[in-house]
Amino acid sequence: MRRTRVLIIDEHETVRQALEARLRSAEDVDVVGCTGCWQEGIHLAVQQAPDVVLLETKRSDGQGMVALRRLRMECPWACIVVLTSYPDPRERREALRAGAVRYLLKEIGSSYLVREIQAVARPRGAI
Repeated sequence: MRRTRVLIIDEHETVRQALEARLRSAEDVDVVGCTGCWQEGIHLAVQQAPDVVLLETKRSDGQGMVALRRLRMECPWACIVVLTSYPDPRERREALRAGAVRYLLKEIGSSYLVREIQAVARPRGAI
């Protein structure tokens, strides 16, 4: 099985670092980038061509949905998974309409998160 390339965009540094550590220990996942800045995240996504982008949309700057839409536009090959600390039904509907493929809580177990990442990852070149 091909390793799934993942980019993490989450402005909370401790959460981002913990998430990165969890995924780096998974044998079928390659973390190709990790940032708190959504603009830098888009740049990394274009540059690194990840299979999956993990994106936190509840940002202090209020730009999480903007980031999601820009990612969809600039990186149509990437599957975007929204990771959130607490569920919001309105945000979930909006995120899925904007192109996210999953809306998951950050507290899910590592093995479940890896399974979800692998489940949504498309073969390279498929759009």
